[in-house]
Amino acid sequence: MSRPEILFPLFAELETLEGVGPKTARAFVGLGIEKPKDLLFLLPHSGIDRARRASVRDITPPGVVTVEVTVGGHFPPRTKGRPYRVMVTDSALEFQLVFFHARGDYLQKLLPTGQRRLISGRVEFFDGGAQMVHPDHVLRLEDADELPKFEPVYPLTAGITQKTVAKAAASALARMPDLGEWIDPGQKAKAGWPDWSAAIRQAHAPQSNADFVETAPARLRLAYDELFAHQLTLSLARASLRKSKGLVTIGDGAMRATVLAALPYCPTAAQTRAVAEIEADLANPLRMNRLLQGDVGSGKTLVAFMALLIAVEAAGQGVLMAPTEILARQHLAGLQDLAQLAGVRLEILTGRDKGTERARKLTDLAAGQIQILVGTHAVFQKDVVFQNLRLAIIDEQHRFGVAQRMELGSKGAAADVLVMTATPIPRSLALASYGDMDVSVLDEKPPGRKPVQTALVSTGRMDEVVEKLRQAVAEGRQAYWVCPLVEDSEVLDYASAEARFQQLRAALGESVVALVHGQMSPADKDAAMAGFNAGRSKVLVATTVIEVGVDVPNASIMVIERAETFGLAQLHQLRGRVGRGSAHSTCLLMYQAPLSETGERRLKVLRDTEDGFRIAEEDLAMRGAGDLIGTAQSGLPRFRVADMERQTALMAVAQSDARKLLHDDPDLTSARGRAVRNLLWLLDQDRAIRLLSVG
Repeated sequence: MSRPEILFPLFAELETLEGVGPKTARAFVGLGIEKPKDLLFLLPHSGIDRARRASVRDITPPGVVTVEVTVGGHFPPRTKGRPYRVMVTDSALEFQLVFFHARGDYLQKLLPTGQRRLISGRVEFFDGGAQMVHPDHVLRLEDADELPKFEPVYPLTAGITQKTVAKAAASALARMPDLGEWIDPGQKAKAGWPDWSAAIRQAHAPQSNADFVETAPARLRLAYDELFAHQLTLSLARASLRKSKGLVTIGDGAMRATVLAALPYCPTAAQTRAVAEIEADLANPLRMNRLLQGDVGSGKTLVAFMALLIAVEAAGQGVLMAPTEILARQHLAGLQDLAQLAGVRLEILTGRDKGTERARKLTDLAAGQIQILVGTHAVFQKDVVFQNLRLAIIDEQHRFGVAQRMELGSKGAAADVLVMTATPIPRSLALASYGDMDVSVLDEKPPGRKPVQTALVSTGRMDEVVEKLRQAVAEGRQAYWVCPLVEDSEVLDYASAEARFQQLRAALGESVVALVHGQMSPADKDAAMAGFNAGRSKVLVATTVIEVGVDVPNASIMVIERAETFGLAQLHQLRGRVGRGSAHSTCLLMYQAPLSETGERRLKVLRDTEDGFRIAEEDLAMRGAGDLIGTAQSGLPRFRVADMERQTALMAVAQSDARKLLHDDPDLTSARGRAVRNLLWLLDQDRAIRLLSVG
């Protein structure tokens, strides 16, 4: 799709703007400004009141004042390094203008004695008199109209002044073409938003501080434009994915009925709803692209298994992929009994499978004898071939790149893809990062999940904690003890897992305590986990390898050391490892005093709520979007006007509007569709433009 001709002037070189030479153009890159159109979106962040006053007496210094003055005598410095002073008089007061390192001949021209000038700048009291150091503006009376009553203040970078930006922005504004409207007319009228060009002009010519708040109509409209363009890109990506033909997968429900009848509990309404949404996607000839989002312990595994059974009922195969071997084995353990009930053959494939064992599994998989495969990314290898892959489920989405998602999709030419995450994603982030996917949310806990009591304890009380643990172990309870790092490091005073392991063994007994961390061999890790699972060891000292998916119902105590060094979402995940059995569960967040203000706020949020979505929203508010999912790999949009964290509701409107528009006008050929193409060009939505070209 080629750039519309009407936009050419806004895509010219920066040097074509007034007051911009090659050097200034290079400096502008520091502000992310490369073309005239970029200046339209470089909005002022504050303003200065330049309204005229009769006299400096009308304000309480220090402050900015704009007055008409008669220029008096000039007083050049007598010694080097002293300031140059010019006396001036307004309607009621005489005061001084002060200049450092100024040339006398220049000042004589700027402020000729006896003439009248309009001056504006910051006035302060000094030595009993008023003075203005380096006025911001000195104008002849006939040019006084050039000074706005309220002057915008722009973001700056090295080598760029306010004057340069204002001049260049005015020059870019002068080239603005009259573009058609891309916002839905009903939406625009209801919100009372101005047209695009009017909104840009208003944003660059604020009349008061009220024009800078995010709810100002011009700002809201421009924020909406950004969110709408971003959601359009995601919707186009979603549409192009859905264009790729999927398989129609319809199961007869027999296997699912057998499993449900044998369960000791009823699925929650949220689980039933999620399964129905997935079932409808599978039956649809378009490819499924769904995100299943559930809080810790909301029962995603059952939903995933039901979805896999639909594929098997339709004489197909399913694959469930986990990011680590521990998690893959955990899934295997959790699903084996259910698979037996359903009469389904379930196998695991990881990097550890070698030789004849691996060859046997690959043969059976290609022959369709293995109906459900659980695995790690080893499933991506070239020699892994399915007979009839219909559904691929990816657990813990954020650990797999988008490229891997695509690659897995290509294993079964048209297999449906379901992505699962146990990390509750705040609505705004879900919209920004997964707007191309349909989302199912498990927002209720299955019956029988006990609340976990959470307490904050300082590391100074370590001996007490160990003593309590000894009593709990004597009563037959099991505990996790999570440490931040593996080996002792000089710099960090974190208690390492190795050292804590030795200390707890000395206190509680050799056979009682086991250790698992990332540097151990897979076989040792499995052995330690298996021993803990079977109840042979009572305390498992671990690093965060146990963060997701580990499920030992008898474990009812979670101790997290140096809890203040973990992220909120991570702490919430770790706490979710207990409270899975019938026993009353406890989570101790051990911190090193004194806690910082944010450290304390984070730990208190965790103590006060078990709602993962609330915790995620709080995490977002405290850390910002980039930190929360790591900006580098997140592909999160960088907005100039919109605030993703505070304008979630606006983003949701933008998403439904974008989806509706593409449903009504998939190729964007209507009048509004053509206007939308202009918007995509203006806001650099290259991905959308490429998708349109292909589509």
